[in-house]
Amino acid sequence: MLVLYHLSYEGVPDEFAITKTVLDPKGLRTTSSLIPGPGFISAGPVSGRRLRRLLSFQRYLHSSRLLWGTTHLNPLHILDEDYIGQAKCMLERVGSWNFDIFLFDRLTNGNSLVTMTFHLLNQYGLLELFQLDMVKLWRFLVMVQEDYHSLNPYHNAVHAADVTQAMYCYLREPKLAKSLTSCDILLGLLAAATHDLDHPGVNQPFLIKTNHYLAKLYRNSSVLENHHWRSAVGLLRETGLFSHLPAEEGLKIERQLGSLILATDISRQNEYLGKFRTHLNQEDLCLSNASHRHFILQMALKCADICNPCRPWELSKQWSEKVTQEFFHQGDIEKKHKLEVSPLCDSQRNSMGNIQIGFMTYVVEPLFSEWGRFSDTRLSQTMLGHLGLNKASWGGLVQQERPSSPDELEPSSPASVTMPTPAITKSEPESASAVEPTAVTTATATGGTNSKEIPQGSKES
Repeated sequence: MLVLYHLSYEGVPDEFAITKTVLDPKGLRTTSSLIPGPGFISAGPVSGRRLRRLLSFQRYLHSSRLLWGTTHLNPLHILDEDYIGQAKCMLERVGSWNFDIFLFDRLTNGNSLVTMTFHLLNQYGLLELFQLDMVKLWRFLVMVQEDYHSLNPYHNAVHAADVTQAMYCYLREPKLAKSLTSCDILLGLLAAATHDLDHPGVNQPFLIKTNHYLAKLYRNSSVLENHHWRSAVGLLRETGLFSHLPAEEGLKIERQLGSLILATDISRQNEYLGKFRTHLNQEDLCLSNASHRHFILQMALKCADICNPCRPWELSKQWSEKVTQEFFHQGDIEKKHKLEVSPLCDSQRNSMGNIQIGFMTYVVEPLFSEWGRFSDTRLSQTMLGHLGLNKASWGGLVQQERPSSPDELEPSSPASVTMPTPAITKSEPESASAVEPTAVTTATATGGTNSKEIPQGSKES
């Protein structure tokens, strides 16, 4: 029996149809239209974006030995099995602060986020505890990974996997490990995996000054963070991951997920840091209190999000190169379109070393110093140790450079490192009524493009 699949355009841009043709030994032909993947039978054409998602899901579902624990007997897969074995060995040391996410991403063939998040959720027993459907969860994680823009040098799925791994390290810290509930852990891992979902590779000021529809939708307030949150909610609802839970419980999870993701807004750094410092000075943090636990989860996610300068130099330097590349690319776009170049984005006025030293001095050090006060452990000492060494290394490199302008003589100032706080501030996600499917549909629309030219996105679902 021969089975043929034919992919064809349906006359609408980016719309496809899939036809399955079966030829049996007697020469009889049977033709049908379908969408590949378990449970995805549908009539009519589908969008190119949805098609890519379904094909990706089918590919991961049937090929992942990490998920199913099966092995191929085909000798052509020996090399692949070797890579899978190395990835499994790395997962046994997933709690190490020296974890090399770049190597792990290569060993998993670019699937570090899916593999990492599924492994950690499974390790905590959250699939059984929350009765999560394995196929729905796998589909959700694949869609999350697909909606990160692979062309972004920094804000991509590998960064999300790195943040998820860092979050796991923090969840294992003694104070948190003995206090957090299973729901807290679930929220922490999901927030880490989705915290930059569908990031366009440019910052909020860029979206505002180019009149991007997302800036208008969220009224210039925590634009990217609101979009990441709503995008995550959209995928949760599309996959039905929590559809078996009572409606109110599902909405609560969505709101708390939003509260965590919104806390990563760098323009609100001083607000959260001040609150954290006040709690530590007054010694009034009580982790048996649900709101206090949630606040610590927010601070943990903030630390995980900007922990790159606290990694070993070999890893930290790679992240520095990637984020600087993304900054400078935005600056090049701004110059091309005669826009004011954003701070840190002008390659002619900033160097990688000075950007990093300024970021470490004014953003990273204050945050991790307070985290060290809260959790005075070997991990905290290790992170602060790497931070000091990395800052010294960048200082040495800056001294070797010959500055081309006076602007390169000093590290970037706090005003340059931290974006200005928007006029409208949201300390928590909007109420449940604000998380309507229509709003989510609008917010999740930009994941279908990796265009780097002033990404306006698509407003279609």
